[in-house]
Amino acid sequence: MNRWIGLLFAIGSVCFAVGPFPGFVHLVGAGPDAAVFFVGSLFFTSAAFLQLRQDRGWATAIQFAGTIFFNVSTFRALGAGDEAKLIWRPDAFGSVCFLVASWLAWREDPGRIAVLNLVGSVFFGISAVAGYIVPSTGDALDLGASNFTTVLGALCFLAGGLLLVPRSRVAVR
Repeated sequence: MNRWIGLLFAIGSVCFAVGPFPGFVHLVGAGPDAAVFFVGSLFFTSAAFLQLRQDRGWATAIQFAGTIFFNVSTFRALGAGDEAKLIWRPDAFGSVCFLVASWLAWREDPGRIAVLNLVGSVFFGISAVAGYIVPSTGDALDLGASNFTTVLGALCFLAGGLLLVPRSRVAVR
């Protein structure tokens, strides 16, 4: 099952790396860009659900909750039709869940995958803060930083997911 978990996280991560990539929204439009994030969130949730089924403790339960927050926020972003507007930014609640889950997992096993996931969660947390919408102006604090750190976080999650795939092959042999 670890192989599937790794692959699902990797596919979801690719979506979160592509969605905010400079120029992508202008190439495909706001709706398809938002759909890329939503599809990515579904892959994350599928992987987190498989981990939860393995009964890996609090970290997986909290991570699963975080993916649900991302499902909700990416689903809401599907209605954004204007490229000039922010399509999606990491949800603050989902980011906090990812940070807590990653820290718990790292504390339990401080290996490479846990470190990558923790760093990815920190980047998503920074992105959530940078993407905060200022109520008085309706603008993000720093959209460029939000997009950049989303890509960096997604690349960390991608590396962690890919590292999980070979580990499961070794276990099968």
